[in-house]
Amino acid sequence: MKIVVTGGSGFIGSNLVIRLLGENHDMIITARPDEQQISGFKGMYVSRQLSDIDWNAVGKVDILFHFAAINDPTYEDRDEVLKVNFYASKELFRHAIQNGCRRIIYASSTMVYGNVPPPHREEGPLNPITYYGESKLLLDQFAMEYAKDHPEITIVGLRFCNVYGPRENHKGKRASVIYQFAQHMKYGNPKLFNHGEQKRDFIYVKDVVRANLLAMQAKESCIVNCAFGKAVSYNDLIKILNKTLKTNREAEYIDNPYGNKYQLHTECDMTLAKEKLGFVPKFDIETGIADYYQSGFLL
Repeated sequence: MKIVVTGGSGFIGSNLVIRLLGENHDMIITARPDEQQISGFKGMYVSRQLSDIDWNAVGKVDILFHFAAINDPTYEDRDEVLKVNFYASKELFRHAIQNGCRRIIYASSTMVYGNVPPPHREEGPLNPITYYGESKLLLDQFAMEYAKDHPEITIVGLRFCNVYGPRENHKGKRASVIYQFAQHMKYGNPKLFNHGEQKRDFIYVKDVVRANLLAMQAKESCIVNCAFGKAVSYNDLIKILNKTLKTNREAEYIDNPYGNKYQLHTECDMTLAKEKLGFVPKFDIETGIADYYQSGFLL
């Protein structure tokens, strides 16, 4: 099959591309030089700008994985966020479909839930508190409306929730707090927002890759949560990292600079992901961090 992966050199994209390389697909990816290098990649690189892709050169497409986006939730230019994450994505879908694509899997986000009380369920309530979350909700709505009008196309949106793991080291402040805390703990105490009781539902990137592979076989269009299904507090996260890294750091608390635009508790209901995709995550937070540490990418 010919598979296009946008954001193919990014965190989730590069992990998926590496997994797909061993399956003899014809791979085409958008990539950035400041992200991950993919050893042994023999496919086609196309423009990192979605609007500049030469679809005549790409030719027929079987599957599109779409990860490319402005994925910084603190980004304050609403017009630019919607331009890249929503309008460019709509055009990307249309171009791929015009080139024969009948299956699209794309990155949504649990940022669409904002600070509504968990557990988060796909039907809502939905209340994004950032432009990033708003852009993903608009794309979700477009994708499902398009799929309803075109039943020959299968579109799966995966609402990623606090993904962590190898190959996120290029992301800087956009990297998971697990990676950021671990970097701080090499040299000193990690800094947490008062009082460290914010909770996150973390999912390991190996589970995310498996969810994407299962989405390739989805029998119908859908949007599902892609999380572990259980939250952990930042305070407890530091305890797990201390155990894994063999350190004895103590949290230092600072004021939260993001105010009401910061999610305080993410925790997803994973019922629909199991029903629609057969997806059940394998890595809990302890085993995920242990595997991350063994990979050599955490430090």
